[in-house]
Amino acid sequence: MGEKGLQAVIFDLDGTLLDSMHVWEQVDQRFLRENRILPPAGISDRLKTMGIREAAAFFISEFALDMTPEQVIARIENLAAEEYRLRIPLKPGVLEVLDGLDARHIPYCIATATYDSLVEAALERLGIRHRFRFVLTCSQVGSTKAKPDIYLECARRLGHASREILVAEDALHAIETANSAGFFTFGVYEPTAAADWQRIREISGGWGMELTELLQYFI
Repeated sequence: MGEKGLQAVIFDLDGTLLDSMHVWEQVDQRFLRENRILPPAGISDRLKTMGIREAAAFFISEFALDMTPEQVIARIENLAAEEYRLRIPLKPGVLEVLDGLDARHIPYCIATATYDSLVEAALERLGIRHRFRFVLTCSQVGSTKAKPDIYLECARRLGHASREILVAEDALHAIETANSAGFFTFGVYEPTAAADWQRIREISGGWGMELTELLQYFI
């Protein structure tokens, strides 16, 4: 048990466990360019709070695309797939953190907005899929991280109250959501979200430039 009564961890994936946030910025822009659209300034910032279907609907309505949401989703998934299957690495300190939690008998899982197939491909390649109690995606719960549904379902499966669970996230909006549901939040520094870092530090229960700093809450 941690010093604040913490007994489990929910990890975000992109930007927290995987060094992958830059990939999504590239994918968004490639998708627009192949549809003969010049990517507007700040488009990635607008998309980062959206779930898969919400982003697809946004692309269609904002840019008058003659595509179905399913077609948009499939194309974006294909653009990102090679990176997840072959190249995206773990962020520094991930294995150390997992080893430290295992040594303390702390269960952990993943809550992510990323496509199911990409999550599995990356985790299997990196050899860590088996270490998590489970992986839950926003598409599986039918909600984005603007609502606490995914965190609450993780808590239910972990068998702990929200106040007993540390949620590790790099995104401001996700930290705000987890806070609203009573979780202890740990803000992880991510260069692509540097503009939000001061605010993340202000509202998180804890924060670190490196993921390994969360182990201090599990003495």
